[in-house]
Amino acid sequence: MDSIKLDNRNVLGTVSASDIDALQAKAAEAIEKLETGSGAGNDFLGWMHLPSSLDEELVNSIENTASVLRNDCEYVVAIGIGGSYLGAKAVIEALSDSFAALKPANGPRVLFAGQNIGEDYMSELINLLNGKKFGIVVISKSGTTTEPAIAFRILKEMLEKQEGKEFASKHIVAVTDAAKGALRTLANEEGYTSYVIEDNIGGRFSVLTPVGLLPMLLPDSTSANLSKVLKIWKWQLSMLTTISPLNMPRLVTLFITLARKSKSLLTTTRNSTSSLNGGNNSTAKAKVKRIRVFSQHLLTTQQT
Repeated sequence: MDSIKLDNRNVLGTVSASDIDALQAKAAEAIEKLETGSGAGNDFLGWMHLPSSLDEELVNSIENTASVLRNDCEYVVAIGIGGSYLGAKAVIEALSDSFAALKPANGPRVLFAGQNIGEDYMSELINLLNGKKFGIVVISKSGTTTEPAIAFRILKEMLEKQEGKEFASKHIVAVTDAAKGALRTLANEEGYTSYVIEDNIGGRFSVLTPVGLLPMLLPDSTSANLSKVLKIWKWQLSMLTTISPLNMPRLVTLFITLARKSKSLLTTTRNSTSSLNGGNNSTAKAKVKRIRVFSQHLLTTQQT
């Protein structure tokens, strides 16, 4: 197979070929900016070819680290805030049994901390971990973000007191900057296993880096199949690079046009609902102010 071909015949009627063709030039321009890194925000495009760009040696190292934590710990606490934990949490919950928390675990349970400064949450977490073998994956670019820094300081001290510094140093993993920051300094001093948050990948795009992969490899629900899933992802993304340059703009413009049509339908439905309810339904009055698809350069802001 030389390239992936786009067959959009089944969407015509919802959108027309001319609707799609009208946006081809803008789509091609946007794709070129992404691939060449010539547009605004080009210093944060490291996510574009994940996970196909991951080094096999890095993936193997993450799997080995996860194996140590799985074998030695009843719980692993992933400490992070925002994109440093939300991606992994979403994947773990999506792939887990709905009632996994009420069933015996075949592997460590992954808990989260550092996403808030609630004293009740931290107190309850400490009570849960008291007397239990646990590990820590601390995720922070700088190591000085308030919420994760507080959680890490408390849990690090607790782990060292319960199991000793040697156990703690082998079961605390840092995901941080390559060369600078408080957490990098501490990881080097304490001999923690560590992984790098690349400068060109923002937190909300980091789930397919060590930020998300390590926590996702810990629970039984995700660890068994994640390596296979990674291989599938890598194949799929490598296939995307074979899309003909003539087809890629059509693919992008198709999504854009469908988004516009969906917005129009949504607005019409809301207006109709509002009329049926005498115009008193506050939800029906809500206005769709903008849709962003791929890049705001591709889709102009429209107001209803």
